[in-house]
Amino acid sequence: MNDGHWIFGYGSLVWRPDFPFAERRHAVIEGWARRFWQGSTDHRGVPGAPGRVVTLVAEPGARCTGTAYKVDDAVIEGVIETLEYREKGGYRREEIEIVLHGEPPPRVEGVVYMATPGNPNYLGSAPLDDIAAQVRVCEGPSGHNIEYVTRLAESLRLMEANDPHVFALERLVIGAS
Repeated sequence: MNDGHWIFGYGSLVWRPDFPFAERRHAVIEGWARRFWQGSTDHRGVPGAPGRVVTLVAEPGARCTGTAYKVDDAVIEGVIETLEYREKGGYRREEIEIVLHGEPPPRVEGVVYMATPGNPNYLGSAPLDDIAAQVRVCEGPSGHNIEYVTRLAESLRLMEANDPHVFALERLVIGAS
């Protein structure tokens, strides 16, 4: 079922992978929805003023579109080290089945980083207006939180992916900025 090491990105990894990869494919994971429920105090916010970034929430019937990266054996250890540091703000590595774009769509085993309610930066659900207000004012070492939202939305459009949560948040953030 698997050839090579696959990593699924659904947030900033969609547009900014900072590791070497052998192949990049549009992909989906099933049963998961992307939500701006994770706080970022190390990239898109700071302690005391966390930005909002995405995580995955289990949702029957949902499909989360993202990007799958195939990584060669020779560099996988270094890539995992890089991702462990990048995703240190409350994310954990999980094994997941990834459905790659293609006919028929091949399924591969891979890894994804997700934040769960048990981590100290988890912010959870909130009204979208409140999330947008937080995004508009937060900035961290990786840039302004607005950029994170708009780059993700732009990348999803390029993939012809529909994500009502991301696009609704983008409209609120841009409309009020």
